[in-house]
Amino acid sequence: MEKKKVLFVCVENSNRSQMSQAFALIHGSGNVEAYSAGSKPSGLVNPKAIAAMRELNYDLSKHDSKSLQEVAQYAPFDAVVTMGCGDACPWMPAKKFIDWQIPDPKYMEPADFNQIRDMISEKVKALLAEL
Repeated sequence: MEKKKVLFVCVENSNRSQMSQAFALIHGSGNVEAYSAGSKPSGLVNPKAIAAMRELNYDLSKHDSKSLQEVAQYAPFDAVVTMGCGDACPWMPAKKFIDWQIPDPKYMEPADFNQIRDMISEKVKALLAEL
C-alpha cells in the first residue's frame, strides 16, 4: 500500500502545523508521510508546543520550522491542510484541500494550549481515516 502524503500549513510553522505533523506520524502507524510548513516561517518550533507534545512522549524539538519552498519537492500531496493562514494560504499540487479553523495557541496558557493540541489530535485522526 502506498503511503499517504499530507502537508500541514500555518503561518509560522511553529505550533499547529508542527503538532499536526507529529500526530499524523503518531496516528498514521507508518502509513503516512507527513510534512509541515509555514507561509511565513518563524524559523523555530514554539517551546510551548515542544512541552505539550513531550507530555505525550513525542519529541517535537527534532522538527524544524520550514517554508513552503522547502516542502514543495514532496508534492503532490494526498491532502493539504491549512490553518487560518487567510490570504497567505498556499497552492500545492494535492488531491484535497482542507482548511481547519484552529485558533493559534501561541500566547495561550498551558491548559488552553493543550486543549488545542488535543483538538488537533482528533482532527488528524479523522483526516487519516478519510484518506
